[in-house]
Amino acid sequence: MPIKSPPPQHQESQPGEEHEMTPPPEFEPRHPGSGKLKGKVVLISGGDSGIGRAVSLAMAREGAQIAFIYLEEDEDAADTLELLRKEGAEGLALKGDVGSDLFCQEAVEETLNRFHRLDILVNNAAEQHMRDSFDELTEDELDRIFRTNVYGYFFLTKAALPHLEKGAAIINTTSITAYKGHPMLIDYSATRGAVLTLTRSLSARLVDRGIRVNGVAPGPIWTPLIPASFDEKKTSKHGESSPMGRVGQPNEVAPAYVFLASDDASYMTGQVLHPNGGTIVNG
Repeated sequence: MPIKSPPPQHQESQPGEEHEMTPPPEFEPRHPGSGKLKGKVVLISGGDSGIGRAVSLAMAREGAQIAFIYLEEDEDAADTLELLRKEGAEGLALKGDVGSDLFCQEAVEETLNRFHRLDILVNNAAEQHMRDSFDELTEDELDRIFRTNVYGYFFLTKAALPHLEKGAAIINTTSITAYKGHPMLIDYSATRGAVLTLTRSLSARLVDRGIRVNGVAPGPIWTPLIPASFDEKKTSKHGESSPMGRVGQPNEVAPAYVFLASDDASYMTGQVLHPNGGTIVNG
């Protein structure tokens, strides 16, 4: 049952840990599978928690095998592997930093070594940091957030592309902030805008190869990134400003990714879906 807003809470480190959240996010798939992704292999960054976990489980329920990347949240990764087993899927957890070109190459190689193919790439890993003053932003901080949120998408896509065949799909997570901006998340919003234009440009580049590239721009969703980014007061009000007046859950977003990964979206590329609680962004 979706909640209106979470109780006050805060975590000190990014990207946050799901097992410490109260209440826990809703990640279980909402619908029985119908084999839409049977035989497919998925590689998803940030797949251990939040939207990434929900997407991993939803795609597993549709018959896919799942490799997911996580930074350092070992307990969340172990929990996700167990949840994938319960869905009847073989899971592969890959620990590392998507901001490293070398690691992204290794992650793709390990996925291929285990599953011998790659059909769907989901670029999802991200970090964000609230800043009361634009002047606080340092060169190192700017480099770090772009390395995770933008470079990582380039690195992982570049490593995966030689192994993607006609009919493959790439799905990038952007954000409502790419369209609306955010006064306290200027650097984060800029990275999400970069992902939006990456999605559109890459779709044009790959359309002749039969590879579709689309995006999802979530609104206020209850994920570990929220208590890891905001103070207790802001966390407790997360989602209240959306037209639906509540925070969204990861399993309300995951079906958008399943749709874009499946043949149901065979006539879509260069597009973005907006599970955001009703905010109209005209994009």
